[in-house]
Amino acid sequence: MFGRVKTPIQPKTLKGGKPVLGPRSPDPAASGGDSAGSADAVSASPKPSGPPRPFNDDKFDKYNALKTRIHRKLVEKLDLSAIKADDPTIRDQVGAIILELSEKENALLNFNERQQLVKEVLDETFGLGPLEVLLSDGSISDILINGARNVYVERKGKLELTNVQFRDNDHLMHVIDKIVSAVGRRCDEVSPMVDARLKDGSRVNAIIPPLAIDGASMSIRRFGRDPITWEDYINFKSCCKEMVTFLEACVIAHLNILIIGGTGSGKTTLLNNMSSFIPPGDRIVTIEDAAELRLRQPHVVRLETRPPNIEGKGQIAIRDLLINALRMRPDRIVVGECRGAETLDMLQAMNTGHSGSLTTLHANSTRDTVQRVETMVMMSGFELPVRAIRQQFASAIDLIVQAQRLTGGPRKIVSVTEVSGMEGDVVTMQDIFAFEQLGIDSNGRAHGHIVATGIRPSFMDRLKQSGCSVDPAIFERQVLLRDREE
Repeated sequence: MFGRVKTPIQPKTLKGGKPVLGPRSPDPAASGGDSAGSADAVSASPKPSGPPRPFNDDKFDKYNALKTRIHRKLVEKLDLSAIKADDPTIRDQVGAIILELSEKENALLNFNERQQLVKEVLDETFGLGPLEVLLSDGSISDILINGARNVYVERKGKLELTNVQFRDNDHLMHVIDKIVSAVGRRCDEVSPMVDARLKDGSRVNAIIPPLAIDGASMSIRRFGRDPITWEDYINFKSCCKEMVTFLEACVIAHLNILIIGGTGSGKTTLLNNMSSFIPPGDRIVTIEDAAELRLRQPHVVRLETRPPNIEGKGQIAIRDLLINALRMRPDRIVVGECRGAETLDMLQAMNTGHSGSLTTLHANSTRDTVQRVETMVMMSGFELPVRAIRQQFASAIDLIVQAQRLTGGPRKIVSVTEVSGMEGDVVTMQDIFAFEQLGIDSNGRAHGHIVATGIRPSFMDRLKQSGCSVDPAIFERQVLLRDREE
């Protein structure tokens, strides 16, 4: 619906002397603009405080038809492709034109509804349409779209059905295409599943018919404007100060660290924060399917995979980037997630001089991690004995940090575990810190406390040699943090 117009815009003055964007010659071939931009509110429209108010079905359809007509006239009037969407002055001027067009429609809308209409047309023109009101809400961690009329969000670990809706499946498909095309990807019948990202780093997954039977589905894992910090972890009681001090020392001392957890447990957020401990003088190469990490060090090279083209060629997988990264003289390699054959290459890199590397993988426990790694290494095509894989794992990984989303929604670091070696055919591990769940509170949320297990890690000398002073007293058997007063 939103095509690209080629004729440049020209300044023009309307009544009252206010400069606005001038008209262009109509282009009958144009079907709308597809450039995404900022969704900040302008003077012509109020800032959103939540999802738009619901209409009944008949009024909803009429309202959408009105929006479509106004947007079509806006496309005919302006060269939207030449407009800087992040310029507040320009957005003000476009908002004024939308308001003028809406008044000419003689629609039965009150003042607030007309202002809401202006905002929604601006969102369609410069942003992601109905999603903008949700993307501007910092309390939302996930946006889950099940077809055009069912949009859920997650707030504080709880799912909520919103009033946000798309006009129809074509409208939803347009928004999906807008997102994926911005990062050079596509989502169509040939390639009906896609991973992408928004400008703020939020992770997007979309799947469309015929695979999604009831209409296109999209999941957006939010990456907030203000990333979660270690101070937030402590304030939320997701971990304790002693744990943070220890993890910082382990990163500085070039230990190889594996972060594990289930879906939605906070692995990427934890990886981002662990990476913040890497000294600023190190050269870091990050490898991700969809770039999410926000490292603030000055010497960072970010690599991102590429899907195959329409002919099924040109794919660049994590494994390809990992092999290439070894030739880039990295001090640290940070892989967003190991989920297949690249796991073998990651272990080999950790075992051949690239210490201090970090990655994540899906696993529900530290013991389950070994089996997951065995399975993924076997996907590499090399027929390695299970014992050889376990030896690779035991010699490569120094520390496993497990994140978990507990009952009721709270996310915590539930264990920090040393990989101490092999005994026979078994990889030996020992918990250094652990979360002990005591029960479920009246709000349905898990509660408990974080303890030091009394085990002192065997690599303390490595920490000391790296100049990291860790008080041995923090490892003594004790409760370090309670969820609540007991």
